[in-house]
Amino acid sequence: MRINRQVLALLFAGLIGQAQAASIAEWEGCSSITADVDRLACYDRASGRAQPEATPVPAAEVRSGTLLEPLPVAAKPESDEPELLSALSRHWELDDAAKQGAFLFRAHRPNYFLPIKYSTSPNDTPFQDTFVQPDLGLDSIEAELQLSFKIKGMEGVFGHDDFDLWFGYTITSFWQAYNDGISSPFRETNYEPEAFLTYRTDYEIAGFRGHFINLGMVHQSNGRSEGLSRSWNRVYAQFGFERDNLAVLFRPWYRIPESDEDDNPDIEDYLGHGDLQVIYRKGRNAYSLLLRNNLKRSDNRGAVKLNWSFPLYGRLKGYVQYFNGYGESLIDYNHSQQSFGLGVSLTEGM
Repeated sequence: MRINRQVLALLFAGLIGQAQAASIAEWEGCSSITADVDRLACYDRASGRAQPEATPVPAAEVRSGTLLEPLPVAAKPESDEPELLSALSRHWELDDAAKQGAFLFRAHRPNYFLPIKYSTSPNDTPFQDTFVQPDLGLDSIEAELQLSFKIKGMEGVFGHDDFDLWFGYTITSFWQAYNDGISSPFRETNYEPEAFLTYRTDYEIAGFRGHFINLGMVHQSNGRSEGLSRSWNRVYAQFGFERDNLAVLFRPWYRIPESDEDDNPDIEDYLGHGDLQVIYRKGRNAYSLLLRNNLKRSDNRGAVKLNWSFPLYGRLKGYVQYFNGYGESLIDYNHSQQSFGLGVSLTEGM
């Protein structure tokens, strides 16, 4: 028994020595590892420390064997798209998103220049006393220019957001530019200042949205005296309707009686008591129709005007105009003619 105990003691001492030798060798081997992560793992194994489970790295964070930071997540777009403003809303600033404040110049009616305007029946009658020779009259071909703007004087009139006060001004000139025989004069210029209150509405009739009502006063004259003077004053209510790309403007008016001598007492017999305008837009093309009529069975008189604007270059647009009837200008209020013009437009109007 004594021998066996000695043998066991020797065997146990040998095993301890081998374990110590192996442990020392393993620790020395760990010190030779250059990579910090690998060297630390080696020391953990040598000391008997439990190894943490490896955490899988998302594929999106690994690129070409290099660990990257998580990629930023793109912001999710909003699902609700902003509502597109209609043509009437942009022109009259009816919706809150369309309002631009007061005292800024905006287009009112179309601004255009027609270098070529042909008339089937030039109205020589008012100018017969001014021609030097009987055979010197108006040319059938002339030019026409119209400039029109409006300014918002006040937003929220009467403390109500639905009321805006506007001031407008339109000047239209008819120019005998190619008539050298009478020194190429401007044969007629009409001036039209106005003030109107815009009331925003929201109702539906026959599939059209009733968008606004304008209550206004307008003066129109040609700035002449004696036999060539033409002028009148009106109050009106204009109703605006819209459906998709189609807009309808209906404007009845009442002529304010003249207190002094009236230069054109029968003007309503030719220009009527209101007008109707229809506007259709398709892409960058705009088509408009203007109708007037005195609504009389006998001596029925009226007028029709067609306009078409189309893109040319940048903001510049081509402009085509056709007119048939009475009152293309104030001097021609009681004269019927057809005319066709071709030119350019900078801004559309209503």
